[in-house]
Amino acid sequence: MTEADGSAEGISGALGGPPLPSEAARALYLGILGEGGRLAMAEADSADRAAVRELLDLGLLNAEPEQAGFTAVNPRAVGGRLSEELRSAGTRLLVQAQEMPALLEDLTRAYDLTPRKVDRSGEVRHVHGVEEVRLLLDRLAAEGREEVLSAQPGGPLPARLVREAIRRCDVFLGNGGGIRALYEPAARTDGPTTDYVLGATARGVRFRVLGESFKRMLIFDRSTAVIPGGPDYTSAAVVEDPAVVAFLAGMFERDWQRGEPVQWSTAAPESVGLSVHAQVGRLLSQGLTQRMIATRLGLSERTVAGHISRLRELYDAETLFQLGWLMRAAAGEGRQG
Repeated sequence: MTEADGSAEGISGALGGPPLPSEAARALYLGILGEGGRLAMAEADSADRAAVRELLDLGLLNAEPEQAGFTAVNPRAVGGRLSEELRSAGTRLLVQAQEMPALLEDLTRAYDLTPRKVDRSGEVRHVHGVEEVRLLLDRLAAEGREEVLSAQPGGPLPARLVREAIRRCDVFLGNGGGIRALYEPAARTDGPTTDYVLGATARGVRFRVLGESFKRMLIFDRSTAVIPGGPDYTSAAVVEDPAVVAFLAGMFERDWQRGEPVQWSTAAPESVGLSVHAQVGRLLSQGLTQRMIATRLGLSERTVAGHISRLRELYDAETLFQLGWLMRAAAGEGRQG
């Protein structure tokens, strides 16, 4: 090796392994040792010339023009020299490997900022199986850069999904993106989900609760939407058509505006299993005012007023006082029955 070992040829040689003598060169070297370690130039016939050149290049032979011959060199010394040169080349390669991401940073930044060409055919791709869906979401979270819109209706999340959500949250936030997530009030009563929400909130994720029916979906960078492919959530439909994704994003924004930011750590244990409508009715029958109910459930007064309006229609009550009285009476009859 020489100073040129930093070139492509030198690096290729280092990656391909140390230079070793061929079988012909080995046989010639052993023959030279058998003759006392010297070879006269006149004795090197045409068939040996390539092997002689190879041994000279490796340093296993020394040319002695004044004596018109060659002298064998101790392989131990040659091996030590080659070993040191390989270690030096390896060090240079490690340094280059560490510097490579920084050297390509301008190209990486340009790639991230380049708008992707989107297939506008409207085709929906289906992914089947829990593992395939997990890999899909992992890839989208790793490639995302702007924002994830997450609508998760229903009650508490399974522990496995909570762990996966935490991992994807860390990956996406590490890329500089933001996350907004929408849940139903029943999710506030689940310990693992609450722990996830509190930890994610500390990382910058924004959460809201909506006490109305909404659809499950995940939207990545407003370019790819993932929706359930079936009722058991073991398959997913991947939508990349811009018009459809924009429509789904609009649905999320509408639900987000109707949702309310709440204090997850203050969820009332007695609310477990009750719908928001039932919780409003129960608290109203206990004599709580509209503002007190809104504070207790972490909802806006406007949302609570809507539930109360439907309860008034149900009980045919003209005033809030009459509604409370009728509901307490109904609750008493239910206990007696």
